[in-house]
Amino acid sequence: MSDSGLTHFDGAGQAHMVDVSQKAVTARIATAEGFVRMAQSTFDTIAEGRAGKGDVLGVARLAGIMGAKKTAELIPLCHPLPITKVAVELTLDAALPGVRISATVKTTGQTGIEMEALTAVSTAALTVYDMAKAVDKRMEIGGIRVTLKDGGKSGRFEAE
Repeated sequence: MSDSGLTHFDGAGQAHMVDVSQKAVTARIATAEGFVRMAQSTFDTIAEGRAGKGDVLGVARLAGIMGAKKTAELIPLCHPLPITKVAVELTLDAALPGVRISATVKTTGQTGIEMEALTAVSTAALTVYDMAKAVDKRMEIGGIRVTLKDGGKSGRFEAE
């Protein structure tokens, strides 16, 4: 660990993969959230199932699941983890207007699963954008954050 307390840097400041071989295997869970804000007409198109590319929410849900499973291939210093569950929920929110996204990922392993939850939300949000960009290039992706992390030495974290 570097003097900064960042675990992905060694004492010389070089990036490295953290050695988790001595950590206990524990049940771990993480939940993340985010949103895609869009024009009212785009929201209406998705809500009414009129998107030209098909079922926006269904495809985005599958993309989020796939994203969680590919996290170690996308984030250079992430450990590949045996994912035991991925649940991605997409909810239409007229107040945005847009789509709220939540992902919960579980594993039994030696390191946390937060990156997989964040990747699931990010991939789902990008898929919503991809499927609706023909009618709304001004969509905004935001609010992506970990809302729950539990398991391992550092214990439980819940966002306010």
